[in-house]
Amino acid sequence: MTTNISSNEAIPTLQLLDPQGNRVTTRATKGYRDRAAALTSEDLRGMYRDMVLTRRFDDEATSLQRQGELALFAPARGQEAAQVGSAHALRPQDYVFPSYREHGVLHVRGVDPVDRLRFFRGSDHGGWNPNEFNTQVYTIVIGAHALHATGYAMGVQRDGTPHDKHDGTAVITYFGDGATSQGDVNESMVFAAVNNAPVVFFLQNNQWAISEPTIRQTRSPLYQRGEAFGLPSLRVDGNDVLAVYAATQEALERARAGEGPSFIEAFTYRMGAHTTSDDPTRYRSSEQEEQWRLLDPIDRLGALLRAEDALDDDFVAEIKATGDELSAALRTGVRALDGGSAVASTFDDVYATPHGVVAAERAWYEAYDAGDPPAPQYAIADSAQGGAR
Repeated sequence: MTTNISSNEAIPTLQLLDPQGNRVTTRATKGYRDRAAALTSEDLRGMYRDMVLTRRFDDEATSLQRQGELALFAPARGQEAAQVGSAHALRPQDYVFPSYREHGVLHVRGVDPVDRLRFFRGSDHGGWNPNEFNTQVYTIVIGAHALHATGYAMGVQRDGTPHDKHDGTAVITYFGDGATSQGDVNESMVFAAVNNAPVVFFLQNNQWAISEPTIRQTRSPLYQRGEAFGLPSLRVDGNDVLAVYAATQEALERARAGEGPSFIEAFTYRMGAHTTSDDPTRYRSSEQEEQWRLLDPIDRLGALLRAEDALDDDFVAEIKATGDELSAALRTGVRALDGGSAVASTFDDVYATPHGVVAAERAWYEAYDAGDPPAPQYAIADSAQGGAR
């Protein structure tokens, strides 16, 4: 199970597919190998297609930002296995809380590509109906959505939903290595642990919190953060889609069966910039980037498929044609988006029932927007404390 996938680390890491595309068959991995072995050739081809299309989406969105069509974009190049592998382990009834980089997860969940970019174009506060896909909208505040995930999972638990590893409902939340330093993430694990909430904390350790390397964020492997809260925790090779799938499937089944939360660290690498406003050449070397390019998750799965006669030129051409259609639809769809939702719509769906504080904040904003000298916001809010809460 122990595999050294970095030049200076020897941390126990689950790997089922080595960088050359060979299946890893160590005795310690048997339980996970059995899960991966249950995937058919069509399943693996589907994962490969999703990873390639996720990268195509990534490249096209980056180009659109460079052309001024998006205000910002957060690329996910290099993290396709972590996202697609974990998303394939989900069932339709499970609920996802992403941050702002989980484009591959959203692809697998069926969220329209144009809708994924509404937020980055500034035309919408979210982009899609979360209940339609059991997938929340992007959260740009680092780590805040981990609290939402734990709260939702506690609600699922109180509804009595978790009861079976297949039919129950699990919750999963995605975040990066920098988010593990945030209080919100740690507090969410406290509540999840003591309440035995059915939630999986999925960390994509891409090794950079913008420009800060992991070594300057922690003195211990990040999967041990989960252990500190009493959560079953595991580090997987995040560029190995089979290992990610198997580890996530196990954790989700544990959650659905009412056996509580888990923590997964997918050790991967962000090949591109943190966002399109970032320049990674200022803080990391081309030698390091080349080292990780050789560990490309798509190439790795492609090598396995070729070795098992499951990848041929016709299939590659079919994916390329689908990618071309995706790119064309994305360019046309994004350029057709309007200028943006009214800011006042921010107040529409905060609570299910009328709320005095929110009503007062809406009134303050509408007065401000109309050009009337607004009273101090919080004085108005305080005066509304007698309203519904």
